Amino acid sequence: MTDTATATIDPREAAHFGAMAADWWDPNGSSAMLHKLNPVRLRYIRDAVNRHWGTDERGFTPLTGKRAIDVGCGAGLLAEPLARMGAAVTGLDAAEENIAVARAHATSQGLPIDYRATPVEALDLPPFDLVTAMEVIEHVADPAAFVAALARNLAPEGLLILSTPNRTPLSRLAMITVGEGVGGIPKGTHDWNRFLTPEELTGLLEGAGLEVFDVTGLSFDPRTGFTLSGNKAINYLVTARHRS
Repeated sequence: MTDTATATIDPREAAHFGAMAADWWDPNGSSAMLHKLNPVRLRYIRDAVNRHWGTDERGFTPLTGKRAIDVGCGAGLLAEPLARMGAAVTGLDAAEENIAVARAHATSQGLPIDYRATPVEALDLPPFDLVTAMEVIEHVADPAAFVAALARNLAPEGLLILSTPNRTPLSRLAMITVGEGVGGIPKGTHDWNRFLTPEELTGLLEGAGLEVFDVTGLSFDPRTGFTLSGNKAINYLVTARHRS
């Protein structure tokens, strides 16, 4: 019988990413691609926060007074910037090794982030104003249950932001053939069959009682690196909220 509290965690995926914990903060290490992605993700999140709560675009701490949770936080690449934006941040990850590195790094930066090696399904905390899950859903065992758990942890007026690869021939080429072949992504990181199309992910979010109001592509330009675009063929970001 499956333990519903850990139903979405795939132990093989947790072990794979746990093995990368030691050099997670090395911009040239096994998580180099995430370091390159992070500025674009943060720009998208900041724009979404500004629009949703009407915050000052010039301010440095738009999340002041807000509670945020990063699900599948790794060693804290996104959680730390969210804390610097003013949020009270919780970070969840399936790999104990990642949480240990995340805690140590946050302490060295003077950031009071609440890191937990806890499945989101088992979390017993008040709902969060901002819920993020970046490049996570393609690694879980049950995407529908995972999305339902994210929705349960989202406050009524909150914002949910996810990013994930699309399931297209181009994403297979870019992320697996090239990315895991010569691009520095550790082999075995992705299973193309687990990638979700925007339509599939939208369906899961709507099934959990949420409304999707933005889907933006994440593309790679050899001249400028990763960029937000209308092209969703490789990767995309989704913003959702509870139905009004």
